[in-house]
Amino acid sequence: MSGFDPEEEDTTIYKVVLNHEEQYSIWPSDRENPPGWRDEGKSGRKAECLEHIDQVWTDMRPLSLRKHMEEEAARQAEPSAELPAEDDAPVEEPLPHRLSRGDHAVTVTLRPERTLQALKAQLDLGSVHVTFTETRGGTELDVPVDPASLDLSGLDFEHGKGTLHVSGPLTLDYIDVRCVADIDLATLDGRGRLEIL
Repeated sequence: MSGFDPEEEDTTIYKVVLNHEEQYSIWPSDRENPPGWRDEGKSGRKAECLEHIDQVWTDMRPLSLRKHMEEEAARQAEPSAELPAEDDAPVEEPLPHRLSRGDHAVTVTLRPERTLQALKAQLDLGSVHVTFTETRGGTELDVPVDPASLDLSGLDFEHGKGTLHVSGPLTLDYIDVRCVADIDLATLDGRGRLEIL
C-alpha cells in the first residue's frame, strides 16, 4: 500500500495540556492527564491543537526561569541611590534568620473574630495563623499544623485553659522553615520562633 500516510488516518481527538511550568503538550482527550498536567481548554485534531500551541506558547522558557529572570532584572534596575553609600554598611539579616534567633512574641490571628472557637476551627482545617508581633508591621504566617506534633489533650477550649503547642513547615522569603509556637489559650498570645530547615 504505497502512499499510506498514518497522519491522515489519525482520527484521535486531542486536548492541549499544561503543566505547572506553563509548558504545553497534547494528550488524547479520552485519557486521564499524566501526573502534573491539567487541561488548557483547547481540544480537536492533532494539527489543530499543535497550531493552537504555536499561537499561545510564545515564550518557551519554564515559568520558574521567567520569574527568576524578571526578579533579577527588577533587582538590577533598582536605583543606585538605594544602595548603601559605604561598602561596609550593615546588611539587614533575612527575616527567617532573625526569627530563628531566640523566642519572639506571637499572637494568633483569627478572622472575623478572635475567639477560641475560631482557633479550634482553624486547627480542624489543618492550619493556624501566627503573627510575629515584633517585626515591622507584624509578620503573619499561615502555619500548616503538623498533626504528629499537635496534642490537644489537656487543653480546655471552652474555658481558655492550657498552652497550645503548634509546629509546622512553611517557606518564608524562599527559605524553608518550621514555625514553632506556644500559645496561651487564655490570651491567644505566646512565644514562637522559626527553625531553618
